[in-house]
Amino acid sequence: MISYPFSVQGTHTRVLEAGQGERAVVFVHGTGGRADRWVRNIDAIAAAGYHVYAMDLPGHGYASKGVDVACSVPAYRDFLGQFLDAQKIDRATIVGTSLGGHVVAAYATANPARIDGIALVGSMGLVPIGDEARGRIQAGANNQTRDGVATKLARVIHDQALVTAEMQEEEWRINNSAGAAESFATLGRYIAADLDRDVVGEPLAGTDFPVLLVWGEEDKTVPPAVGEKARAMLPRSRLALLACAAHTAYYEKPELFNRVLLDFLAGQGATHQAAGLQWK
Repeated sequence: MISYPFSVQGTHTRVLEAGQGERAVVFVHGTGGRADRWVRNIDAIAAAGYHVYAMDLPGHGYASKGVDVACSVPAYRDFLGQFLDAQKIDRATIVGTSLGGHVVAAYATANPARIDGIALVGSMGLVPIGDEARGRIQAGANNQTRDGVATKLARVIHDQALVTAEMQEEEWRINNSAGAAESFATLGRYIAADLDRDVVGEPLAGTDFPVLLVWGEEDKTVPPAVGEKARAMLPRSRLALLACAAHTAYYEKPELFNRVLLDFLAGQGATHQAAGLQWK
């Protein structure tokens, strides 16, 4: 895996890239995250023969930040398309988590000819989540204090043994870098006011590419009930529930998640059976 700076129509980002396969897989992180959220997945997927990318969304990680940076699902949808163009990726399977799942679903419904399939992990944007949840997410986005970071990591990761002091310190430093507060405020206002207006579950149901849904059974940010609603709505979807994982199931249970994703990429659907995995 390599890491490098990259510009997309004047917006700076950081890219993680691995593999040389002909089929592309692109990972998209969620609110407050960054490309390296996927470090437990990128090399494993690349080793199976895929060309894998992850990037920092604007306002996050090492990407452009500040009051002039657009931070919303429509803006990120457009950025994703521009990123694919800049990397000369004609078609891809795109994997998104949380707000990143909403971004992926929004892009896929608008550009189905460029999609081999999508995988959504604890995704927002499939059904409305309501005022309380939107307000809580906004508050979390705007609270990048040390205590706020610790509270967030305790909520999104079920096994607290995975939350190290180094992880907390890195999260705090990156999410308090120049321009981050302004970008999180912009994104928070969008989430509170407009997130539910941009849901794409119904348009996604009308597409014909396959959809993999993955949820941690302990997800308190976007509960598994949302995944079950999405499964009922999307005729070409299957839902994988991972035990002892919360909102970051891809990070908490990487071996199981990677196997489920690789089967999906190979067109094998919900064939894998393992302890801690339930299909719906």
